Amino acid sequence: MSRAEVDDELQTTPDCPLGVSGCRIVGELRLLREENRRLLDQLHVDNLTGLFNYRHFRESLEVEIARSERTGQAVGLLMLDLDHFKRVNDTYGHEVGNLALRHTAHLLRVGVRRIDIPCRYGGEEFIVILPAVGLRTAVQVAERVRKDIEASPFTGEDRQIALTASFGVDVREAGDKDDAEGFVKRIDRLLYRAKELGRNRVCHPPLGVRSENTQVSVDEKKLLLKG
Repeated sequence: MSRAEVDDELQTTPDCPLGVSGCRIVGELRLLREENRRLLDQLHVDNLTGLFNYRHFRESLEVEIARSERTGQAVGLLMLDLDHFKRVNDTYGHEVGNLALRHTAHLLRVGVRRIDIPCRYGGEEFIVILPAVGLRTAVQVAERVRKDIEASPFTGEDRQIALTASFGVDVREAGDKDDAEGFVKRIDRLLYRAKELGRNRVCHPPLGVRSENTQVSVDEKKLLLKG
């Protein structure tokens, strides 16, 4: 059962089996369902950063690809990796490294669009699903986050520690042959290219190669902004 299906299930409030008002059984069921919802949310959130986790990313990417095929609107992916993160851990310790990850997660959360889905991919890697986006806009989002990270050192061990990050960005258009796994591999290759070229940069296909048509219907916009 998917997370959405479980959420729908949890919305249902049963009638009292005894047919009385203020039923203790209904109250206990409600508390149980609220606890189930809390536990379910924990399965989709990274404990360290508060972003969505890898599991949520994989499920959401499949949903957004299906939405893209249905609406004809492209879906984008932005992957970033903190540069020389091992050096931060080795120099200052893992607690400071964790501060760096939380700091990056905050900048990512405030730097992307409201409809985007920021996730921790693993280690010092983060990934963002960008629904209904053209390549030019996806690159603009990545550049904004890159500049924010570069310009926003964090405090660790009573000193300011600077960070930079490398990015891979592309979009998957409706009708593309790539499945979710192939799409992620494409983004990963672009990220690797950014590292090869010297880090602290955004790598993407040439602008103009991909369609920039990102018009979204009213109904689709409501779904994208839900929650």
